[in-house]
Amino acid sequence: MRSTRDDDRSVRPTEEDEVAAAGSELIGGPAGKRALPGAGRWTPVRVIALVAIGMFALGMVQKLPCYEYGWFFGATTQYTHACYSDIPHLYSGRGFDAGLLPYFDRIPQALSGGMDYLEYPVLTGLFMQVAAWLTPGGGTIQHREQINWLVNAGMLMACTAVIAICSARTHRRRPWDALLIALAPAFALTATVNWDLFAVALTAAAMLMWSRSRVVLAGVLIGLATAAKLYPLLLLGPLFVLCLRAGRMKAFALSTVSAVATWLVVNLPVMLTHDAAGFHIREGWAKFYTFSQERPIDFGSIWLLISQRTGNPLVHANTYVSLLMVLGCLALVGLGLYAPRRPRFAQLAFLVVALFVLTNKVYSPQYVLWLIPLAVLARPKWRDFLIWQACEVLYFLGIWSYLAYTGSGDKHQGLPTEGYQLAIALHLLGTLYLCAVVVRDVLMPERDVVRRDGSDDPSGGILDGAPEVFAPGSVRRPGHTERSGATSVRWEAGSRP
Repeated sequence: MRSTRDDDRSVRPTEEDEVAAAGSELIGGPAGKRALPGAGRWTPVRVIALVAIGMFALGMVQKLPCYEYGWFFGATTQYTHACYSDIPHLYSGRGFDAGLLPYFDRIPQALSGGMDYLEYPVLTGLFMQVAAWLTPGGGTIQHREQINWLVNAGMLMACTAVIAICSARTHRRRPWDALLIALAPAFALTATVNWDLFAVALTAAAMLMWSRSRVVLAGVLIGLATAAKLYPLLLLGPLFVLCLRAGRMKAFALSTVSAVATWLVVNLPVMLTHDAAGFHIREGWAKFYTFSQERPIDFGSIWLLISQRTGNPLVHANTYVSLLMVLGCLALVGLGLYAPRRPRFAQLAFLVVALFVLTNKVYSPQYVLWLIPLAVLARPKWRDFLIWQACEVLYFLGIWSYLAYTGSGDKHQGLPTEGYQLAIALHLLGTLYLCAVVVRDVLMPERDVVRRDGSDDPSGGILDGAPEVFAPGSVRRPGHTERSGATSVRWEAGSRP
């Protein structure tokens, strides 16, 4: 029997993961038994942050053909080079270059092509506005868009460092797991496609604060993240289920109230407008929500795949999405309550966000950024992670090649519809595969990589080592003992992840 409180040595991936051990041969092989990890200046967190920044820089280099030419000339150049980014297009297309204020100023049709207000949540709009303020005027529009992309890239690089540091520190004894985030190819490829990294950084910070039992600050960060992107709100669902099972509903209430209050503080000044008739919801603020509701099925979604294969336009897609999301959430509630042992927070957090991604009407390539940190915390297994990443990289290449095909007229240079459908299927199957192994870990906790050393829930904060208060499906397995408080666990001999 081992106790995590008796052994503070960091877990080394090369000692427990055969893929990590094989990969380490490229840099000299696994660390020796007498090595002192974390000694000197090169601590795991610093190494991971530097690797993440380096990979981000490589992702910027990958966008070079578009920076120099593809964003500005040629109908499909940015697609054939797979270097598309929303950032330079929306700098002028949403009125930032013209000095328009998001949510308050209506965007002329000539600039936006039909989008009368910015279609992003408030904090993302603020992020975009700050980048616009930092972009110097003068020169051609192409020059200003290039500089604005560089400014945004610098700010997103800072977000990348925050994600790497927070994720490396969330599981105290497993900092090296975050190396998966730093090296994730889909992370580098999609980091500057949009502004999603801002919300991902706030979410990673919220996960870190929860793991440190700072429930109010975690709630504040969830509220801020939700004000930047909608998906972080989903984390409150797993917290409710786990706190209910552990009898920690006061902590859940504090986090939820903090999240809601923070979201209101950020949104109310932009949300409400006042005239002689009283207060009203500002049309510009509501644009993100109305656009999300009204947009048809779009790229990357299972609904587009079904629609293209059947010829059915699926005009009631919103109903189908809502129904599947509700049923999926009910299934996750059942999983959380009836699992033989309380799941880890990161496991349920990953599953609920993956459910949202899989059922949504659209899957933009950068949405993979939402899942990468959660996937690493939920299932830090190099083989499974790389299988999923391979599927996501193929989808990333597939969507741009498909857009090149549809935009090249009679030339048809790129991936035809059937090929793009295969790319969508690969994305769906890769994500479902990772979900399946996480669900298996929940149902068979002896297979959970994180719990092999006797840990309970390193990212759980107040849930870590908490007793089972409400667990209708909890059973004690042969060979499994549990002791709350000390967090000591003994699994069956010979079990493997």
